[in-house]
Amino acid sequence: MTGLTPLAGQIISRTTQTVQPPLTRFWQFPRSPLNWLIPLLALASLAIWQFILPIDGATALLLPRPSAILGRFMDVLADGTLMSAIAVTSSESAIGFVMGVGVAFLIGYAVAHNRTLECVASPYIVAFQSLPIVALAPALILWFGPGLFSNSVICAFIIFFPMLINTVIGLKSIAPDQRLLMESFAATRWHTFRRLELPAALPILLGGFQVSLTLAVAGAVVAEAVTPLGGIGSLLYAARSRYDSPLAFVSILVLTALSLASYGVLSLLKGRLLRWQQPL
Repeated sequence: MTGLTPLAGQIISRTTQTVQPPLTRFWQFPRSPLNWLIPLLALASLAIWQFILPIDGATALLLPRPSAILGRFMDVLADGTLMSAIAVTSSESAIGFVMGVGVAFLIGYAVAHNRTLECVASPYIVAFQSLPIVALAPALILWFGPGLFSNSVICAFIIFFPMLINTVIGLKSIAPDQRLLMESFAATRWHTFRRLELPAALPILLGGFQVSLTLAVAGAVVAEAVTPLGGIGSLLYAARSRYDSPLAFVSILVLTALSLASYGVLSLLKGRLLRWQQPL
């Protein structure tokens, strides 16, 4: 097996290549004069919102002007509240992402390789996923106690099912003849995983990572509804209770920026790791 492993790796690396256009960064668009319409429309919308749209006292409570939102953003940024909230939410999301992805991958790998386990476990997994996380969150707080870990567990529960499905689909998408090729070289389970399963399933797994990390940020907001730790979710709920509409908009925009940033980082990582994929 030692002498045949490099040969098997070369054959598998060629057979696992997929036909697709070259990868581009997620923010790259085809060059076109129409691309200027995107920032122009955004600026026009802000101008209409700020200067033209009639906003009285009652309407401002529901839809504050961009200048009011910017002013509130500078306030919470200057006193350190916003940066502290971003740090808490990022910690919850990161820890929950690692736990959720790790457990989902292990269970997904076992389910993908064992038909009996798949038939037995699937109904329980689907039934567990149907439970609303908001109803399950108080029980998790009782089990693990209030704090960063319990909020991270809530994030992990939210991303568990999508990552599990991506893992199973990615591993089951491998052609049977490729597995037979590894068996013909007497490859061990580890060699099969490293040289065939991981490269072949990597595009789907990385797609699951992108979705999971975005859901982890949303999960942190759900978790802080039960155990407020001073994250962005806490800011959002505090703004709601005080009818502070500018602060609510600031919280929503920061959450959106965090999700876009995490998605962008994983898109760059995906482009690096899948550079070996080229059209045949």
